[in-house]
Parts: sequence; C-alpha cells; structure tokens
Amino acid sequence: MKRNLFIALSAFAVLFSSCGNEKHIFVENPIDQTRADEVLVLDRQQLDASFTAPKAGLLPVILNGTDTLPSQLDDLDADGDWDELAFMVSFHPNEKLELSVAYVDTYPVFEKRTNLRLGIDQGDHTYKEVDYYMAPSASEPFKIIAQGESVSWENDKMGFRTYFDCRNVKDLFGKLQPGLIIDKIHTHEMGSYHELADWGMDVLHCGNSLGSGGLAMLENDSLYRLGSTETYEYQKITEGPVRSVFDLKYDGWAVADQMLSAVERISVYPGKYWFQSDVTVSGFTGEKQLVTGIVTSFLTTKPEEFNANADYDVIATLDQQSENHDELGMAVMLKADEVTKVARSTDVNYFDQYPTVPEKGFSNVISETYYVAQKVSNDIPARHYFAAVWGLENPRWKKMDGFKSYLSAEAEKLSNPIVVTIQ
Repeated sequence: MKRNLFIALSAFAVLFSSCGNEKHIFVENPIDQTRADEVLVLDRQQLDASFTAPKAGLLPVILNGTDTLPSQLDDLDADGDWDELAFMVSFHPNEKLELSVAYVDTYPVFEKRTNLRLGIDQGDHTYKEVDYYMAPSASEPFKIIAQGESVSWENDKMGFRTYFDCRNVKDLFGKLQPGLIIDKIHTHEMGSYHELADWGMDVLHCGNSLGSGGLAMLENDSLYRLGSTETYEYQKITEGPVRSVFDLKYDGWAVADQMLSAVERISVYPGKYWFQSDVTVSGFTGEKQLVTGIVTSFLTTKPEEFNANADYDVIATLDQQSENHDELGMAVMLKADEVTKVARSTDVNYFDQYPTVPEKGFSNVISETYYVAQKVSNDIPARHYFAAVWGLENPRWKKMDGFKSYLSAEAEKLSNPIVVTIQ
C-alpha cells in the first residue's frame, strides 16, 4: 500500500481559510546564504494544536502570500491517516518569511521531483512495482529478481540504486536532464543504461567495493559487508514531490561471532546531489564502528579527507572515474565527532582475479574502497550523507574545488536548519 497521499483526484482544489485563526508559521534562514528548495516538515499534532480546519475532512496546504507551496501529506505508520506535512520553500540570505495555512477539499498536484522504484521480475521480462517485498534468503542460489537488479531512488539531479541481493552495493545513474527516469530503467523503452543517452547513464563501476555508499561493519580490523543476511526487505514509506523515503531491513547479519540486524532508512529531496542515510543496528552491546565508502577503481588522484565546516567531516574523490571516462565526484559527509577511522581497503579486484566464481562467493569481500568508520550504538540511528556529481552534467564538477565548495555549503545548511515558529 502506498503511504503517500499527495496525489489529487483532480488538478482543482477549493481553498478554505482556517476559520479566522490568526496564527501564522514564521520560517527563517539563519545564515547569509541562498537556500533553494528547502524541505520542512510539520507534525500533524503540531498543526492540529495551532490551526483549526473549517470543517472535517479538509487537508492543509501551506501558503506564501497567495502562492501554494509544493507539499505532501505523509502517512508514516500506514494507518490510513497522514502524520506529517512536508513542504518546500526557498530563501534569500537571512530571509524570514511569514506563511499561512489553508485547507483544501482535494489535494493539489505538484511537480514530482523525487521517485522510488522496486520492480519485481514477473518471469516474462516485465516488472511489477511493489511497495513492500521480502527477498529470497541469501542461503538460496543467487538470482536476480529486481528491475535493474536494484532498489532505485532519484531526484532531479542524480539517480541512485542498491543491488537487491547478497551483493548489496550502491551504484549511480548520472542525469543530464531533470526528468525522472528510474521507472524506465532496464526496459525496452530506455534501452541499455550502460550507454550514454540523452537522459544520462549508469556512471559507476562498482566491482566488489562498497560502490557509492554501501555499508559494512569494522570489527578487529576486518570489514563485514551488510550483504549475505538471512533476510532482507524493502519497505516504501513515502514517495512524492518534495521527498521520498524508504527502509531496507536486514536480519541475520554475521559480524565476527555475532548475528546483528539493521535498518537503513534512505531519504531523498529535490535539488540535492546527495541522499540521507540513517542506519540503526541492533543486537550488540556497547559501541561498534559502522562503515560506508567510495569505490576507488580507475582512481588516479589521491582521495581527500577534509572538514566541510566546524561540524562535518568529508571523505571525497573526484577523477575521470565514470563509465563514460569523464569526471565523477563522490563523497561521504558525517558529523566530525562520530568519525573513528578513515582508510582504504585492498586494491585487489576479486571479480577480475576469479571471473568464474559466482558473485555470492565474494559477497563478504570488500576491495577497492576508500571508507570512513562511524561510532554506532545499539538501536540508535547513525546518520551520514552520500553525495555524487558528474562533470558531464555541470562543468563545476570537473574540479575538486567546485565539489568541495558545494559540500561545505551543504554542511552549513545542515548545521543551521531553518528556524520554524508558529505564533
């Protein structure tokens, strides 16, 4: 069941005032920096406590003057009622805006700028999109079951995917146009995504690395890929014009002599060259070190570690590393006080050494990866951001300085969230 309620039955909605309620929503950009397409989230209880709908059954939208801001109502617990209102607004440096709430009988249709996709093979070269799926156990023979082999997500800037099998490595689709494309991946309509087209292409060679943000655990100087687990599941949480969110759930993750479980919640927003990953690991005591990283195959320049700002550290690469033999930049950004180690794994590519061995045979081997380890406590989400840019999409991404400048600006936004006040 889809958990997002933004789709309207028609493009026409009747606006109602909030019954003379004089409260407004004040939103303020606290930094001297332009902020386009900022996504803000209001809890339903917060809204209901401050604003009163003129009649039952009406749905809230946010107005900036007379303009209706892009928004969606998200049912996060799948009970049929919305829980959060997510909306998008842009700011000039240090700008403060006064917004209001109106109510509609039919929710407006806004341009969709984020997208999720898990298509399951129907056995006839067609794929059925699902909102939930439990994959076959990793103990069964390796089999590709998903469209494009992956769970995919995108916004108007980049496309991402994670292989929905024991490999569990993340990959990238470079985009040359803002249109959403992952629904067409691996279909006759699109053709091969490994070849450059007007929309873009698959730009990353992953091998047996962590690709573009795959996960592992660091234990006694050994890396244990989050891959061949006893079970793994996909669960769509919400999908819409201003954000899309989903969970990847794993149980039976063998780390040294322990069996752990994990949930990775991935969120993607319009206009960003990154996605947000919140990883909750369970089944241990004390602290462990969660790892994510960047593939180093074809890399000829030195990876970089730097402070994006006072709060965030970054590991990054930028080289002619794409499958199109042009510039590709990748980075992991996370809180500086959570970083425990930055290192590189071996540069041996096991697929090249042993091309006849099934992929599952090396699913726990992690090679050609520049990685960062992060402190993680049992049952407490650990957050990082994975960013990717393609030089063919924008000349700014042909040099590391342009990429680093972007990451520092994004870090400043994360360190200084928009201030929201209802009064």
